[in-house]
Amino acid sequence: MKISHLIGIVVIAIAIGIIVSSAGNASQYVNFKTAKTMATNGETDKVHIVGELTKNEAKEVVGVEYEPLRDANYLSFTLIDENKEIQKVVCYNPPPAMQDFKKSEKVVVIGKYQNGVFVASEILMKCPSKYEEKELK
Repeated sequence: MKISHLIGIVVIAIAIGIIVSSAGNASQYVNFKTAKTMATNGETDKVHIVGELTKNEAKEVVGVEYEPLRDANYLSFTLIDENKEIQKVVCYNPPPAMQDFKKSEKVVVIGKYQNGVFVASEILMKCPSKYEEKELK
């Protein structure tokens, strides 16, 4: 067997190893009910939950607790998942752009249940896009 063939086989084996190891770290999109069931069953994998922030009748975001002068590493808010289940979410690593947080259309929290509370390790925000088509006048 030629050396170039051996090198090719080694490169392919390394690539397969990387793909398999990264696929094992991938989390899944679920709702709060499924995430709670997974935690109850002892699963420790992080999950993604898509939802919206709670709003009052005036369409203002309510239920967000963030006081950076008291504790800049604590954020809690209520999130409504796609099944309309409302859950308090706690994050000990708030996103740096908190002014955009309340403007976001959708929020994706990545984390897991701990002691009956959903603890997010990451928060991804989908803000209103300036790239959406608008009618020119």
